[in-house]
Amino acid sequence: MTSLLEGWQPAPAGYKHVVSVSLGSSKRNAREEISVLGQPFILERIGTDADAKKAAALFTALDGRVDAFGLGGADLYVIADGKRYLFGNVKKLIAGARITPVLDGSGLKNTLERDAIAQLDPVLNWRTQKVLMVSAVDRFGMAEALSQAGADIVYGDIVFGLNIDRPLRSLTALRRVAKVVLPVITKLPQDWFYPTGAKQEVSVEGNGTKYYAWADVIAGDTHYAKRYAPRDLAGKTILTQTITEADRAWMKERGVARLITTTPRMGTRNFATNVLEAFFVALSGKKAALSEQEYLDYIRQVNFKPEVNEL
Repeated sequence: MTSLLEGWQPAPAGYKHVVSVSLGSSKRNAREEISVLGQPFILERIGTDADAKKAAALFTALDGRVDAFGLGGADLYVIADGKRYLFGNVKKLIAGARITPVLDGSGLKNTLERDAIAQLDPVLNWRTQKVLMVSAVDRFGMAEALSQAGADIVYGDIVFGLNIDRPLRSLTALRRVAKVVLPVITKLPQDWFYPTGAKQEVSVEGNGTKYYAWADVIAGDTHYAKRYAPRDLAGKTILTQTITEADRAWMKERGVARLITTTPRMGTRNFATNVLEAFFVALSGKKAALSEQEYLDYIRQVNFKPEVNEL
């Protein structure tokens, strides 16, 4: 355990400390110091490059030493159409966290992201937008909100997840697929469902290129959006959450016109929903996930709004 935490620093006295343990790339690691509502925080991300044993060991080693954990590069739950689906192997991954609560971002995907779609309507006028969600079952709140706002949507779960050219064009079709697919997917290894480690740096072009060309807006997870993107994204808007400076450079290089993040920049970067959900739980002082209404109340208190960047 000592070598595992070599160089790691606990937060100073009086600070709340949030640590996201991620199966993603360590190149995206960050440690930011912020103050919110008079409370100082350390927000930290530690990537394990798809090493599940290292991630599990970090949850064990830091348990009780930080205020809340984020779980990055994996979902503990997926909430789709009001039903919660549990990834059994991910539950084992976090088993060492017995004292410190672990948040995977699903609570904010269903609240903050849904709320962000409504806030962005005056900017984008969703009824005039063609939107591609590369993967929607992991962000069902955003998928529902876009449908309710009147956007013309392609849900790409089958196109990109299974490499079968069958775009889903309605929420009804997405719900039908979710009911069939999620009970199966949640029994498979997490990296089958979500790119981890070095896979996050690999581009995969296939059947979906034409849907990128069709869309005005590419919405959803940063890694999914980048993984399947063609080189030409001229004039597109990308709506996502966690963004580093390297991601911004990647988007500018490919001609992206506008970047919108559902999460605000905190320090030098936009953190993922798992970090922010853990942040809200730490801010509340509770030891478990909050209710949807509590998340919305905190979002209002700290005045979190989508961030629009013209590139």
